[in-house]
Amino acid sequence: MDIRQISPTYAVTPQIDVADIPAIVAAGFTTIICNRPDSEVPPSHSAATIEAAAKAAGLNFVINPITHQGLNMEMVNTQSAAMKTSSGPTLAYCASGTRSSIVWSLGKAGDLPTDDIIAATTAAGYDLGGMRGQLDALAGS
Repeated sequence: MDIRQISPTYAVTPQIDVADIPAIVAAGFTTIICNRPDSEVPPSHSAATIEAAAKAAGLNFVINPITHQGLNMEMVNTQSAAMKTSSGPTLAYCASGTRSSIVWSLGKAGDLPTDDIIAATTAAGYDLGGMRGQLDALAGS
């Protein structure tokens, strides 16, 4: 598992496994968000399989599958609401962490300066500089 911190309360990682749940709990996360559609994974890694293990460990689990082509503001709002209602840090996952970084960035547009959003994702290894115009537009700049 390759957890990359984006903010003090939000981190992303590539696909997780049921075996990763104890380490996620030990790291202090209280919510997991699945941003990976089940069509991309085998049954052993389906959202329902990971969700069952997460809930058994006392974690909140949110399913918010995202594709680059289908990404919309409803998905951004679902992600933001899950983070806001979490009782502690949130860990989101997808194939590489990129989609989870993108949806966080779109949700933070207007709350954080665009430069800060891009710096946070870049520091975690996700260069989202190409989204500057979209982030600025969402922020009303």
